[in-house]
Amino acid sequence: MTNDNDAVRAVLDAARAEGRTALTAPEGKRITDAYGIPTPAEGLAETVDEAVSLADRIGFPVVLKIVSPDILHKTDAGGVRVGLNSCAEVRGAFTTIVDNARSYDPKARIQGVQVQQMIPDGGQEVIVGAVTDPTFGKVVAFGLGGVLVEVLKDITFRLAPATEDEALSMLDGIRAAEVLRGVRGGPAVDRAALADLIVRVSRLVADFPEITEVDLNPVFATASGVLAADVRLLVGDPAPQERRRYSREEILSAMRRLMQPRSVAVVGASNEQGKIGNSVMRNLIDGGFPGEIHPVNPKADDILGRKAYKSVTDVPGEVDVAVFAIPAKFVPAALEEVGRKGIPNAVLIPSGFAETGEHELQRRIVEIAEEYGVRVLGPNIYGYYSTWQDLCATFCTPYDVKGPVALTSQSGGIGMAILGFARTTKTGVSAIVGLGNKSDVDEDDLLTWFGEDDRTQCIAMHLEDLKDGRAFVEAARATVPRKPVVVLKAGRTAAGAKAAGSHTGALAGDDAVYDDILRQAGVIRAPGLNEMLEYARALPVLPTPQGDNVVIITGAGGSGVLLSDAIVDNGLSLMEIPDDLDAAFRRFIPPFGAAGNPVDITGGEPPSTYEATIRLGLEDPRIHSLVLGYWHTIVTPPMVFAELTARVVEEFRARGIAKPVVASLAGDTEVEEACAYLFERGVVAYPYTTEKPVAVLGAKYRWARSAGLLT
Repeated sequence: MTNDNDAVRAVLDAARAEGRTALTAPEGKRITDAYGIPTPAEGLAETVDEAVSLADRIGFPVVLKIVSPDILHKTDAGGVRVGLNSCAEVRGAFTTIVDNARSYDPKARIQGVQVQQMIPDGGQEVIVGAVTDPTFGKVVAFGLGGVLVEVLKDITFRLAPATEDEALSMLDGIRAAEVLRGVRGGPAVDRAALADLIVRVSRLVADFPEITEVDLNPVFATASGVLAADVRLLVGDPAPQERRRYSREEILSAMRRLMQPRSVAVVGASNEQGKIGNSVMRNLIDGGFPGEIHPVNPKADDILGRKAYKSVTDVPGEVDVAVFAIPAKFVPAALEEVGRKGIPNAVLIPSGFAETGEHELQRRIVEIAEEYGVRVLGPNIYGYYSTWQDLCATFCTPYDVKGPVALTSQSGGIGMAILGFARTTKTGVSAIVGLGNKSDVDEDDLLTWFGEDDRTQCIAMHLEDLKDGRAFVEAARATVPRKPVVVLKAGRTAAGAKAAGSHTGALAGDDAVYDDILRQAGVIRAPGLNEMLEYARALPVLPTPQGDNVVIITGAGGSGVLLSDAIVDNGLSLMEIPDDLDAAFRRFIPPFGAAGNPVDITGGEPPSTYEATIRLGLEDPRIHSLVLGYWHTIVTPPMVFAELTARVVEEFRARGIAKPVVASLAGDTEVEEACAYLFERGVVAYPYTTEKPVAVLGAKYRWARSAGLLT
């Protein structure tokens, strides 16, 4: 792709020299021409006679549009006339739209009227644009266009610059994707030309950061190509890069000493019960941390039976982590001592920083940390747990059930919900980490570490924002091929740009961009807190599916229908049962049962029927996943069902046949014990719900596809 960057630079420099944030239509035309973006023939007319001459040269019909750096939305100003078929019509339209514009904004500078070739009827109207997102930087957008674009809001986003494959995925990423393929005998659009247009727009904004928004709407896409009928570009100052970036090696080195410390100092340790410094010390000692624990308090000689030091600089030997339990106003001075001591990590539990309006105080600790090379976790956090190290560096309740799940939260309250869920469900965790204000260490640092941590098989993160969206995407892309990453993004209903200067800007609300970019990174987005925790608990339990064919085996027809709905809702595929497999299932079920999919064995069947059909589902290589629907009967009690299912699944896994099996149990309270029994033995099971087990299976499939393990 060859572009005339000098031509673009000249236009942008001229606009910024005049203090303008919006480019005129002729300026937009010069930029689109420079980047090979196809637009109709056009010209700028300053007088009626020039407009007539241009229209005659371009050829009728034509469109006239007001050209003013002060009028962004030309239609609102009455500054557009379409379908002009004669010189007389052009004369009348020229006068009318100039008068309308002056009435709309008497102070507006009117540079003339754009005379543009009118695109023949036909083709699909789409929008291609780009915005500058505060989290992810430049993103490119694609969706259905025209006058209803902000009503339909059928739009998708990718990071810019986008590749050709990413651009093609955008064509399939909107709800109306089928329209582009041709419907009711209509021709399909030229997908290659449309993808190329998306790529060109994405490269334009990546090459010129001062272009804050691009709006091509409508773009007419036909079987023979694409044409951008209207171009709107906004410019501004490029967003400054404020955050310091660390290399992957630097991140792993610091995080290793944070998560696997040999020595911890507690700044503000206390003998007084009820103080945070006392709680942190007790948790470290009672939790069995095998490394050195050094209390730091200038007013004490001994804390909980351990020698206390007046400053961290007095602590002998190397220290990996300093946990702060002192008031915010004392943190800067103590952090300088941590830096002089060469301690690589500071965990700041205290509140009273940016979250209370003390931005300068938080900025000061960041400066000190960067000066000395200290990585800061927090402030305003509950601390963190690293269970495999028997480390409980927090003032909250201890937790020591070791397992494969790493959990992080930006909120202390959510952190405690995570803790309670883990305890109730006996979920084994490798770590629980509070992030708080994220003055330094954030999700991409921890994601980089957990991606390499052999003890961690699944990472779940609650977040309200990302400081550096691109760094997170980079870390996620490196991690997802090896293990699932689940994200709960709070603030889904937050409003987007309230004063957007384009359709694209108005559509690029925070959540719309987050949703698409996280999906692009291969992240599983959880719709709520419980879903995030359930995905995190269940995904390490389920084997990776080897194909798309899902079969439901149920003892209740009603459950089968609901489970089928859940399959569709979660993007899974109910297997079309071939005749031989249908006949094989029928051998085990009563005549009034139903084969097909779901396989309905009916509710009065003995354990042997459940066992035989589950065995067949696991044995047949054409079936890739099983969804079991059980309902409580005296003939087959819940624990009998749970024991036989777990036994059969374990038998097949011992033979090297490991398929995902999830179960929905309906019945009296005994089904709760049965579900817990199944979960502990590798079958993801839930009582009283048909939605949860299938949602978890859907999450496993989404990860497998993102990881390239399932096409």
